[in-house]
Amino acid sequence: MSKIGRLTQRADFLAAAGGRRFHTERFSAQGRLRGGDAKAPDGVPADPEGLRIGFTITKRVGHATERNRIRRRLRAALRATADDLPSPAADVVLIARRPALSAEFATLIEDLRRAVPVVTKPQTRKDTDTRAQGSSPRRGRGKPGSDKPISHGPAAGAKPTMPLLASGPGADAPPGRAPAPSPIPNACDGPTDG
Repeated sequence: MSKIGRLTQRADFLAAAGGRRFHTERFSAQGRLRGGDAKAPDGVPADPEGLRIGFTITKRVGHATERNRIRRRLRAALRATADDLPSPAADVVLIARRPALSAEFATLIEDLRRAVPVVTKPQTRKDTDTRAQGSSPRRGRGKPGSDKPISHGPAAGAKPTMPLLASGPGADAPPGRAPAPSPIPNACDGPTDG
């Protein structure tokens, strides 16, 4: 059985978050290949060989008993698949979701067999070129690849509304900020005995 290490340092978790990702209904996996920069807790360089895995299970998943059960299930699935997993010098973080609590154990094993090779795969030149340019998949509306900003103004063919005219102390406010409403002249602040 191959030895799988454990991630314990926050810096390793953050570094893995910048690597490849793989998502299933039960968990998300994040991973990166380790270079010579990984250090053990005592400051000496860590052993560059082997796979290290960490778990993140947030309070949104459930209360402490449920989170611990998910962690135990994922560790057991990891032990069951240890011989089938690649063992490069890599760090992998598994971020659990609630369905991992009730999923079939065989499903967890299959998810791990699919996720770990994907997130520990070396990056190709295309991947590094894309990251160097800073382009990422677009989110939201608009055509993919279009660099035009999205306009939230009036629809095509619609008449723009007239701007509010302000007078009084807020009239010289910068455009884009609505001035404070001015009090009504001769208004009474409270009941009058009349």
